[in-house]
Amino acid sequence: MGANSRMTIAVHVLTWMSLDRHDNEVATSERIAGSVNTNPVVIRRCLGDLRRAGLVQSKRGAGAGWTLAREPEEITLREVYRAVGGGGLFGMHYTTPNADCPIGFGIQPALQRVYSGLEEQMEEELSRTTVAEVLRSVLAQQR
Repeated sequence: MGANSRMTIAVHVLTWMSLDRHDNEVATSERIAGSVNTNPVVIRRCLGDLRRAGLVQSKRGAGAGWTLAREPEEITLREVYRAVGGGGLFGMHYTTPNADCPIGFGIQPALQRVYSGLEEQMEEELSRTTVAEVLRSVLAQQR
């Protein structure tokens, strides 16, 4: 089982766009995909989610591409998490557990209470960090 990387890719995209915005060029999915090292289709899907959340905007015609809809200092990681669908930290069983089993009967409600609390704590933490802060941290890692 692998972790869902949609959040990480979305933060990468927005952080890359934050750095790139100073050259007054719009970002293309191909250019962003080069940084993420993935297919541009993956980036376009991500950008679609981010556009629906009001975090990026697209430009058509000459100079077509993507730009940030707001300043990086105004975009929290919580907004990014919600834009890509969140999905929770942990998923439940793929199939419904055996309701005749004493554990199978109550495992999902018991775990859901725990997971909900963790989700709230995580979102609270994500709300404290902006894309601009991620960019600063990334740039501090430069060799």
